[in-house]
Amino acid sequence: MLTILTQRNSIANHFLAELRNSEVQQDRMRFRRNLERLGELFAYEISKTFTYEPVEVETPLGIAETSLLAEQPVLATILRAGVAMHQGMLNVFDQADSTFIGAYRKTKKSGAFEIRKEYVSSVNLNNRIVILADPMLATGRTMVLTCKELLDDFDIKSLIIVTAIASEEGIAHVQAFLPQAQLWVGDVDSELTSKAYIVPGLGDAGDLAYGAKEK
Repeated sequence: MLTILTQRNSIANHFLAELRNSEVQQDRMRFRRNLERLGELFAYEISKTFTYEPVEVETPLGIAETSLLAEQPVLATILRAGVAMHQGMLNVFDQADSTFIGAYRKTKKSGAFEIRKEYVSSVNLNNRIVILADPMLATGRTMVLTCKELLDDFDIKSLIIVTAIASEEGIAHVQAFLPQAQLWVGDVDSELTSKAYIVPGLGDAGDLAYGAKEK
């Protein structure tokens, strides 16, 4: 399943426009906050697809009937760029467990790159709904590698991938190698550069949020 937020106009358009805007990007705090707010919107929309069960809540004046989540998801993210979106989703699913993954692209002198994963801190994901957030889905290779290793280690009940901006190539790669995953995307761009940056994209989300990395 593929869901694209901007296919239906909403306030998400404003957050995405500011994330892309090179002038607004100069305000690093606002850039992080827009990623966080986008994460909150994704979490709200995704929550509509979950299972709920009826409960009774005692008020000072009586009993109110409502429906609450049958289970909390596990919120996962790829360090470091995904931290702000992860926080936004955690603001909504405030009782959720979390998983953190350190994965990155290592660029060679030739311009080619390889995917490296060096760190995982995870709760037990067996029979759990897992929502994995990362702001950019370029080639999709990092996402596929990360998810496949999680799927090898755990019997995940449902896998949901969330990204602010994806390339058409990245979406196709994820759909080809992770057909069981639900994919939620803010907006889709058609072009990738030779260095696998999305065009028009927004630049390097990690650098914009936390500073230019040296290594």
